[in-house]
Amino acid sequence: MIKVGMGVDIHQFAKGRKCILGGVHIPHPRGLKGHSDADALVHAVMDALLGTIGERDIGHFFPDTDAKWKNADSLKMLGMVQGILKKKKAVIHNVDITVIAQEPKLSPHIQAMTENLARVLKIKTGQIAIKATSSEWMGFTGRKEGVIALAVACVDCPSRR
Repeated sequence: MIKVGMGVDIHQFAKGRKCILGGVHIPHPRGLKGHSDADALVHAVMDALLGTIGERDIGHFFPDTDAKWKNADSLKMLGMVQGILKKKKAVIHNVDITVIAQEPKLSPHIQAMTENLARVLKIKTGQIAIKATSSEWMGFTGRKEGVIALAVACVDCPSRR
């Protein structure tokens, strides 16, 4: 059975943090605020994938109340989500991601992000699309206060009737 899941993640910028998106450290004067490494792109992908198999969101699996996930590498967390899908014999067809941010400019980093996700998810880079856009100076992203990541995943799951 083909299933689709959607994920959304939002993080604000904070001084003294690294800016990590798609597992890539992006040079920027501020990073993203969060309990883990705050990789909004990867978090949105994890929620989209978990949605395809009817699971709860990443807060259930990686709660910010658990010190174990403090400053955790989101790509490692994504690997754990990939393991959950594998255990359920779910096969990823594709993942489509859009990041909304006035800054930093992401286009120079999209290939590395795509390769990171493909490696961790054990799929081909052609099964992943990452796009970046701005909000044309509107809202909190336009004021350069943070980023939004949206992800949709299409997965083939064994029928559970």
